[in-house]
Amino acid sequence: MSVPAFSDIAKSANDLLNKDFYHLSSGTVEIKSNTPNNVAFKVTGKSSHEKATSGNMEAKWADKARGLTLTQTWNTANALESKVEAADVLAKGVKAEFVHGFLPTTSSRSAKLNLHFKQSAFHGRAFFDLLKGPTANIDAVVGHDGFLAGASAGYDVQKAALTGYSAAVGYAAPSYSAAITATDNLSVFAASYYHKVNGQVEAGAKATWNSKSGNNVGLEVASKYRLDPLSFAKAKINDRGVAAISYNTLLRPGVNLGLGGSFDTQKLDQATHKVGVSFTFEG
Repeated sequence: MSVPAFSDIAKSANDLLNKDFYHLSSGTVEIKSNTPNNVAFKVTGKSSHEKATSGNMEAKWADKARGLTLTQTWNTANALESKVEAADVLAKGVKAEFVHGFLPTTSSRSAKLNLHFKQSAFHGRAFFDLLKGPTANIDAVVGHDGFLAGASAGYDVQKAALTGYSAAVGYAAPSYSAAITATDNLSVFAASYYHKVNGQVEAGAKATWNSKSGNNVGLEVASKYRLDPLSFAKAKINDRGVAAISYNTLLRPGVNLGLGGSFDTQKLDQATHKVGVSFTFEG
């Protein structure tokens, strides 16, 4: 198995706990399309439970032979972003990204340089904000026989000071994984576990403790069940009694429907519950 990036050491458990729960927005529509000349378009629109709407339009062009990718995005906040990626151009296993952002209403700009270096037993990344600070965030993970260990740190060049640091250890196997992370200057600890029980059932859990806020430990457990080759259902609940369920199905080739709900089991008589629907069209 390849060594993941630092932020992905607990990816399997985090995806099970956080992805495909459609109650977070009251309505979501996503449209994806690809052209014969390797340009992919994606348009996303969301309506929040507070009746606010947001959207994002993305166009991505890829030249796989040269390892080059150009991505342009524009959102409803009128923010423009351009990203150029070059993979395996400078050296084997190295990917460089340059990201430029522009906000016309305030004429503010941003410029970032990201570097990724990946080998069979190592995955390192460096993120540089060239206009703010400048600042740098660097992380690295080493792995051997499924065992993983990583760390990250942020540095403000102008202040010549660390802005934060984190660490993580984990173990990954084909059907299960476990990880312990310490973030926010090693003050927030999380332990997560993921298990693919069989081809139909997945299960996972995550416990979180913030050493700055007290002795209470937050707990989440989740499970995914594949009903048939075209649909699946998910459910999760946390220590506060908030439960969420979701259902996803392929209505027809290129059309996905997602339904979800969140319910506070300790306040069933109050209007704290949320429901959402998602449509994804792909062609």
